[in-house]
Amino acid sequence: MSTKDFIEKDYYKVLGVPKDATEAEIKKAYRKLAREFHPDANKGNARAEERFKEISEANDVLGDPKKRKEYDEARALFGGGGFRPGPGAGGGSFNFDLGDLFGGGGATQTGGGFGGGIGDVFGGLFNRGGAGTTRTQPRRGQDIDTEVTLSFTEAIEGATVPLRMSSQAPCKACSGTGDKNGTPRVCPTCVGTGQVARGSGGGFSLTDPCPDCKGRGLIAEHPCLECKGSGRAKSSRTMQVRIPAGVTDGQRIRLRGKGAPGERGGPAGDLYVTVHVGEHPVFGRKGDNLTVTVPVTYPEAVLGGEVRVPTLGGPAVTLKLPPGTPNGRTMRARGKGAVRKDGTRGDLLVTVEVSVPKDLPGKARDALEAYREATAGEDPRAGLFEAAKGD
Repeated sequence: MSTKDFIEKDYYKVLGVPKDATEAEIKKAYRKLAREFHPDANKGNARAEERFKEISEANDVLGDPKKRKEYDEARALFGGGGFRPGPGAGGGSFNFDLGDLFGGGGATQTGGGFGGGIGDVFGGLFNRGGAGTTRTQPRRGQDIDTEVTLSFTEAIEGATVPLRMSSQAPCKACSGTGDKNGTPRVCPTCVGTGQVARGSGGGFSLTDPCPDCKGRGLIAEHPCLECKGSGRAKSSRTMQVRIPAGVTDGQRIRLRGKGAPGERGGPAGDLYVTVHVGEHPVFGRKGDNLTVTVPVTYPEAVLGGEVRVPTLGGPAVTLKLPPGTPNGRTMRARGKGAVRKDGTRGDLLVTVEVSVPKDLPGKARDALEAYREATAGEDPRAGLFEAAKGD
């Protein structure tokens, strides 16, 4: 990106807010756009990822009153974003070197009003050049991955479970300073910003974490014995976590802000929970539907009748079995399945299995023998052989 492009970038337009927008309006616009273009919601979408970076950059400037003031003043110098370099542009032109624009060079205004360099205007805005840039930056807490095993019923209905987690947190021995005396010094390499500039050409620089302080902005003169000067130590804690209803085996749930705490006022990381679900002795699952196999007698299958069917965690339901129901037929009990994301429930799929008794008492055997004699002329396999001869 060239210096010209950077100066002309309109952060108000990026967020879709007017130039006199309040802090609340800017925050609302940023949150809406961030949710829409967040990489987690647009996996593999390079354009959405780039848009998210633009939105974050705009919010970093407009969401900070000091940076916003400096940004507005800088754009006002160039006629609301119109880039007009060089002397002789008429009525209050500028003499300055583009190479010094962000480095605190000696730009001067021939029309009067500014005694310092243009770099002083932009220095505070991008944490480079000028005075007052030794402010250390907040650091986001790390994300945590953990696992939990639920029973079949807990997965369907939802459950609150205790999770013991280990993560990096501010060291208690040194209060997160990294120095055993609690008095770290500002890193001389990055002057406390935690970042160092890396030139990319065109008068524009990128930043990387400072290699000397590892992005902390501080260096411990007397490293803490517990955290070895890092300011971070391993911490364990137990948290009650609500697992939503309807989760499936292997599903990974993201809980925002439930990860490791941030540093220097930074936000907490996220907690990712991988769910394992146990099996049920009676019920199975297909998506949002539960499944169950119900044995029926031969007379019930032939003559029809009513069959009571169990449900998961609720009262039994009665299904009407039509006469001549074949073995393996599936019927549906609506609203007795797993909980969906919208709060509704799937169905219970009931598969009929004709039960064949191993032993028959005398009267039952006599009745079955009489039935066989009465249907001796019927051959249910006749069509099978005829079809086999056709090919």
